[in-house]
Amino acid sequence: MSALHPIVAVTGSSGAGTTAITRIFEEIFRRESINAAFVHGDSFHRHDRKEMQVRMAQEAARGNAHFSHFGPESNLFAELEGLFREYSETGAGRTRHYLHTDEEAARHGQAAGTFTPWEDLPRESDLLFYEGLHGGVVTGTVNIARYPDLLIGVAPVINLEWIQKLHRDKAVRGYTTEAVTDTILRRMPDYVHYVVPQFSHTHINFQRVPIVDTSDPFAARHIPNPDESFLVIRFANPRGIDFPYLMSMIQGAFMSRANTIVCPGGKMDLAMQLILTPMLWQLMDRRRQARG
Repeated sequence: MSALHPIVAVTGSSGAGTTAITRIFEEIFRRESINAAFVHGDSFHRHDRKEMQVRMAQEAARGNAHFSHFGPESNLFAELEGLFREYSETGAGRTRHYLHTDEEAARHGQAAGTFTPWEDLPRESDLLFYEGLHGGVVTGTVNIARYPDLLIGVAPVINLEWIQKLHRDKAVRGYTTEAVTDTILRRMPDYVHYVVPQFSHTHINFQRVPIVDTSDPFAARHIPNPDESFLVIRFANPRGIDFPYLMSMIQGAFMSRANTIVCPGGKMDLAMQLILTPMLWQLMDRRRQARG
């Protein structure tokens, strides 16, 4: 953790909804005039799209049907930890971008599924903001979770996560249901070992829980909308959280445990704004004090 160069990380699985929370942070950054350096987790995959296809085929030929984007063999965990460490010490670092779509790729004159060259982060940023799969990973060789000053987990119940992934990958990336299902199954061991344990290191977890039937996510025709769900918000350390204020401001909210608020899904944006804005104020106040 660093008072002078704070790090905020949003971590969650593919289809969890980290992008939606990123948009809320972007809104807060604009409103509060916070200059954030953005880092996307896909930038730290080890292989581009074609290389990953080759590696998966090689692993399958060896009898490994579970080689995935979630595991250490296909990610640059040490480099991501190095970026967090360097930024926390100096406010500098290097990143790149993974180009998901043809539209993104065309802007860079490259093919979709490739990486842009490594480049320096913008100088004089107020904080580093990470969004991706591995913002809180801890293994036998790396401990990325120790660096973020604010580490947020996004973990909807798994059936909802799968529904969201299916709809996104089919609509945005043109995949078939069968292809997305195969990816989910292939990733499951790495999901259990490298994604789920992060949520015990987070400072706050946001978990959306649908109140409609999601028994068969692979047959679901629609993603449950916010009004068809509840948002469970768990604070690792409830000290300093003004629960009475939050419940008075968020209509329909209640506490289910001493460190947990539940609110209607339609109030998700409001709840996140009310919770995250003061935390960013605290990080910026610490930074100003550290700068003298």
